[in-house]
Amino acid sequence: QLQLVESGGGLVQAGGSLRLSCATSGRTFNSYAWFRRPPGKEREFVAAVIGTGGRTYYADSVKGRFTISRDNAKNTVYLQTNSLKPEDTAVYYCACAARTLYYGSYYVSDNYDYWGQGTQVTVSS
Repeated sequence: QLQLVESGGGLVQAGGSLRLSCATSGRTFNSYAWFRRPPGKEREFVAAVIGTGGRTYYADSVKGRFTISRDNAKNTVYLQTNSLKPEDTAVYYCACAARTLYYGSYYVSDNYDYWGQGTQVTVSS
């Protein structure tokens, strides 16, 4: 069973930054994403990096503040989070899929094959 191992979460003041990492146990996938579950809310899409070209997609709420990237040599995907706000507080999950998820499908959590255990990000005001 493939395991995705996340790290980098923590407590940060508003305006601060964190870099989340997700190691994919030596395998390379075509689609990677980060989702989050804020307290008392449903899980939501945050960002995705898709295909060999590495096209990126972002939720409107994080566009311009978060950056998703991947390092195929290290089998790791990252989420750089800047200018954090209290409403960014959530458990963040990485996910990956063998398929290349095109427009209209990359933000659907059911399309991803593997998930990490989650890492807590708490932003204080």
